[in-house]
This record gives sequence, structure tokens and C-alpha cells, in this order.
Amino acid sequence: MSELIKQETFEVAPEKLRTWQGRKEWFFNRDDTDHYEQYYEGPYKEQEVWQKKTLAGLIKQDDRVKTLLEFGCGTTRFTRWWHEIGLEATGGDISPFMLAQGVQLFGGDLVLADSHNMPFKDHSFDALAFVTTFEYYQNPVAVIREAVRVGKYGIIFGMMNRNTPKLIRRRVQQAFGKNNYYTTAHFYTPASLKDLVAEALPDRKYTIDWNATGLPKWFPKQQWKVPYGDFFGFHVKLLDV
Repeated sequence: MSELIKQETFEVAPEKLRTWQGRKEWFFNRDDTDHYEQYYEGPYKEQEVWQKKTLAGLIKQDDRVKTLLEFGCGTTRFTRWWHEIGLEATGGDISPFMLAQGVQLFGGDLVLADSHNMPFKDHSFDALAFVTTFEYYQNPVAVIREAVRVGKYGIIFGMMNRNTPKLIRRRVQQAFGKNNYYTTAHFYTPASLKDLVAEALPDRKYTIDWNATGLPKWFPKQQWKVPYGDFFGFHVKLLDV
């Protein structure tokens, strides 16, 4: 896969490191990006276990998928993990601050690029992955179309769910400037993401499968096909290739 990525030196103007899509984003703020890995190693670690189980259960149902490009890979938290379940993963991100950490943690290929214009030929990978990053795209339809151009067999999404009691907490934190991670995020449900995929891919044949997780510890199930929970995995499997 390394032949797909060229080594380049990126010189980015200071103002470009503060904004993207015409707005300030947390992933261009060192105060936020420097603590990203610590966030997963702290109270979020148990939720991460179930998120990975959910994503693995979906993507492994398509035995055509051997290679994967994760866009919005950040520090490569999940990019490293795809290898653990037998997938050859490459990472892409728009944030040089996140990738600067990623290159220290991940031995595979990484590319600094915009998800709306991925620097890869058609069908360079078997699948595309977006893990808690799709929520930040202002033109999600364009990103989906770009994803199926580069990913031959489909897309796997890991999403922060709008259908969760924690949505109120997220919005309160946002209103008081206590959590920069959610300031520009748009939260989806399985139903709203399904509608978005239909808008983006009107002429394609595909199936959709999803599972929700991120349920309270006391709850008898930690994964289910009910659209409630802090997180859901969502797999678009293309059939017309």
C-alpha cells in the first residue's frame, strides 16, 4: 500500500492551522489535540472496547474487505486497531497536530489531506472508515461520494449517537465552553445517516447494517439493534461492484 502515498513536505499558513471549512475546529487547537490519547486511556476506555466490538462485528461480515483507509484517523487510535482484526489500514487526517502524534504511534502509512478530496485513485482500498469524525463535515454528501470512489466495497462509520441522554450534557458543556470537541459537531442517528447515504448514492446498490452501543453499565445489554446509546456502528456494503 505504501506506493499509493508520496512523501511530501507540507507548508501550511498559520491561519490555516486554526480554521477549516471556514470555522475554528478543535483538532487545530493544541490544547485539545495533545490530550486526545489521554481521553481514551481514562474514563472512556471501557466504552472504546464496545465501540471496537461493534465495528468489528459489522466490517468482518464482508470478507471482501482486506484493506481499509480511515479518514479522520487523528492520533491513529483506531487505525492501529484495524490491524489487530486482520485489516491492512492506512490513515488520513486534515490535522497536522493529530498526525504528528500518529506517526509516533503507528507504523503504517499516513497522509495529510482533506476528506472531501482524497489523494487516491478510484478503488485504492476495499473500504473507507470514519470513526467519530464524520460528525464534523459540513458537506457530508460530498464526503460519502468521495469515500465510495476510493473505497471499492463500502464504508464503515463509527458515530456519536444523537439518540442518547448524554446529548443534553454535550449541549450544556458546549454552551458553557467546557468541551471543545462538540462545538462544531453534528450528531446523527442511524435513521438520519441512512437518509444521508440515500441522498449521496441514489444510483448505487447497497445494504446497510448497524448496531448501537454506549449503554449504561447497569444495562443488561451493551450492544443492540435499537437506535439508542452513545455510539453506533453503521456499515454501507456496496453490491454493484
